[in-house]
Amino acid sequence: MTLEELRVAKNMSQQQLARATGLTQGYISALERGAKKNPGQIVVKKLAIALEISTDVILGLFPDTFVDGVKKSK
Repeated sequence: MTLEELRVAKNMSQQQLARATGLTQGYISALERGAKKNPGQIVVKKLAIALEISTDVILGLFPDTFVDGVKKSK
């Protein structure tokens, strides 16, 4: 799942995710568009905590992931 799909699955806007992580909305947008690649460990951890998912999901280590009880596929 993409970051955008994970965020939408949690019914969060980019601005809400930005506030929850301490990142800017512009940075969230850049990550979702692929303009920023390979975020650092701290950013990945902040996203995982805010989205209430494993860092492994953020990193895309699992192609099929359960989010809110619904199986999602890449």
